[in-house]
Amino acid sequence: MRITRSVAGRRHRTALVATTGLTVTALLLTGCSGSSDSDKGADADGNITLTVADFGQFGYKEAGLFEKYHELNPKITVKEDTTAEEKNYYPKLLQQLNSGSGLADVQGIEVGRIKEIVDTKADSFADLSKSIGVDEWVSWKAKQATAPNGSVIGAGTDIGPMSLCYNRELFEKAGLPTDRTEVAKLTEGGWDDFLALGEQYKKKAPAGTYFMDSASAMFNAVVSSSPEQYYDASGKPIYEKSASVQKGWDLAAEAASKKLTQGLAQFEDQWQAALRKSTIATVVCPAWMAGQISTYAGDANKGKWDITSAPGNTSANWGGSFLAVPKSGKNVAEASKLVAWLTAPEQQAAVFKAIGVFPSNQGAYELPDVKNATLPYFNNAPIGQIYADGAKSIPEAVLGPKDGVIKDSISTQINNMEQRGTSPDKAWDAAVRTIDKAIG
Repeated sequence: MRITRSVAGRRHRTALVATTGLTVTALLLTGCSGSSDSDKGADADGNITLTVADFGQFGYKEAGLFEKYHELNPKITVKEDTTAEEKNYYPKLLQQLNSGSGLADVQGIEVGRIKEIVDTKADSFADLSKSIGVDEWVSWKAKQATAPNGSVIGAGTDIGPMSLCYNRELFEKAGLPTDRTEVAKLTEGGWDDFLALGEQYKKKAPAGTYFMDSASAMFNAVVSSSPEQYYDASGKPIYEKSASVQKGWDLAAEAASKKLTQGLAQFEDQWQAALRKSTIATVVCPAWMAGQISTYAGDANKGKWDITSAPGNTSANWGGSFLAVPKSGKNVAEASKLVAWLTAPEQQAAVFKAIGVFPSNQGAYELPDVKNATLPYFNNAPIGQIYADGAKSIPEAVLGPKDGVIKDSISTQINNMEQRGTSPDKAWDAAVRTIDKAIG
């Protein structure tokens, strides 16, 4: 299994989205491309091979997009070089940028890395502002890849608008509503309401089950729903004083102390087994998480799960990536055209249909493959509508170069509170020591 785009080890499998049929309008909009003066990689016959280096599952192979691009542009062949885990991909990318060699024509960049790349390596990438429709993306996504001089070094691929996945069967056994609209009402006040719902669940919970899988996932959702997270606008780390970090930490500590969580590290073997055995009632659900649940819960649990909106009136984003074009490439112009095509609405809709990652290009939201999408596994939840609504309410957040390090360090200590009974004060102190050592 390939690992998707997350510093914290997010994983993904095909989500089996049901839609009204693949729209192909944009497939017809691209005329045949030829080599240009700025592209020096063509052979004697004008044929070009474009290389795309990425990590995990971007979905282009699954959606057949590289083959389609070749059909539209017969002189261009696209080859993908995929690294399974982003944590292995990124150090290699930095080495290649520093040495100026070994880079692909197109490079994937994870959202947890984009700030560091913008701050330190923006001059190494082509400005895509003239080749992509920057205004088509959700505004905060485009700004994440925009350098101070206005150049746009990455075109947004997917985003991870937050929702809540819940086990309808466990909710029913615990005497809770199972209708997604009613569940949403119970948590409309935010994450405090979510924990209150957890206490209701616990009163009549089936033996051996827990309200949530991981308090660290809830922490991440709380922080990600706020404009102020780990850094301020000047680039200074503020995680120790951040209101959203403190709120998320306090909620996580409360969940751990009240035994509302099974304390599982997401994506690991025990977490997968818990889904299969139906011992967890809720999972904080960015768009790509549905594929995880359906994969590991398995066919025996099809229809037992559902999806509703995330607690509160502000959504959060967890995950997402960009495609960038190194200036050092031999095929910069053609690579830029490929990036523009891959991230256009119709292609993003095709990827969503193929593997369930949600488009960052707003033009995709009204296309049938997105707007009318449902997930049969999740009681036919209208995910196109749920995720699009969530995407519209995600705040514009300040990103920092070490967001991933900070998040992972805090998540580790939340897990220690859950599994080892570490006190909140000791866990927080340990997180601060780790973070300060890592970020200097």
